[in-house]
Amino acid sequence: MTSPATDSPVDSVKDALHESERRFSAIVSSIPGLVFQIHMTADAQVVFTYLSEGCEALLGIPPAALLKDAQTLFNAMEEKSATQFKHKLQQSARQHKRLDWEGKIWIADWQDMKWVNIRATIQALGQGAVQWDGIMLNISQSKQEKQEIEQAKQDLQALTAHLNQVKEQERVSIAREIHDDLGGNMTAMKLGLSTIIQKIQQGAPVDIEQATMLQSIVNQTFDSVHRISGNLRPNILDLGLVDALEWQVNQFKKQLGLKARFVTNCDELDCDHDKSMALFRICQEALSNIAKYAQADEVRVELNKVEEELCMTIADNGIGIAPADKIKPNSFGLRGMQERAAAFGGECYIESPAQGSGTLIRVQAPVRAAAT
Repeated sequence: MTSPATDSPVDSVKDALHESERRFSAIVSSIPGLVFQIHMTADAQVVFTYLSEGCEALLGIPPAALLKDAQTLFNAMEEKSATQFKHKLQQSARQHKRLDWEGKIWIADWQDMKWVNIRATIQALGQGAVQWDGIMLNISQSKQEKQEIEQAKQDLQALTAHLNQVKEQERVSIAREIHDDLGGNMTAMKLGLSTIIQKIQQGAPVDIEQATMLQSIVNQTFDSVHRISGNLRPNILDLGLVDALEWQVNQFKKQLGLKARFVTNCDELDCDHDKSMALFRICQEALSNIAKYAQADEVRVELNKVEEELCMTIADNGIGIAPADKIKPNSFGLRGMQERAAAFGGECYIESPAQGSGTLIRVQAPVRAAAT
């Protein structure tokens, strides 16, 4: 009888190698990116010696094309990115340090620009040649989010600076009104009263015309106080948000002669002071923008409560807002409305479906219904 055949050492090595390759392929296929190996010769010639199947999914380039000519990758890169990547490769090879680079690659077939990150370890091959083993990942989304955050910070800084400037201008304006208007009236009253007191002390008759003039100045002073305090906080809000918005729309209609209508399904609202003030100011800013830019002849303001949500819309039939106008650096009025809405947990949407089709500003916010 012959003994059972056993695997030869060569067969065992082949099986182990096959199993190792299978595991490597399984690991590589699960990586969300491109695994690669690059050789650089002593004369700085770059050659890809391995590319995973993620190559085409990431770059839109078949692995065979890059294996044949590494310049295909450099050609796909943005010019500045290609220069930086070549510099990074040479620096990594010269200093024998880890390769870490990110840049832009244009995917021609998809007409898409991607941000990619390349990280690789380096080892010497002898005679001045080196090899990198690494991975290339698509970081477009994270890069875009980072840019959006940075842009948001810049917008916020610009808006804050603008608000501080407006606040300072308001202070100067109020100070001027108090000094020129109230101060002037008080000075006139002081001089008039001094004259009357002198006449009384001397037993001379008091001039009725002068006393009447002082009374008129006092009345003007009261009017000035009401006007200044009304600019700081509209007294109409004491009547509630619904009445305040209706008054605002009617004033807008009288001043500009446009068709303006206020519509609501709210008889009463349990709306706190800060929210009422914010909604009033948003409507005020929207109507101001319509008067300045919209070239509209019809405006409709609606305030509706649907279940526990309050919705205010300001719509016009003007020329609309171009998308670029919403993000231009000095669009503080539009951003100010959105910031006011966000401050009380609401959202402000500025929509213009098509140029010349008007603009719709919609503010949504949670609200409690008033007790009946």
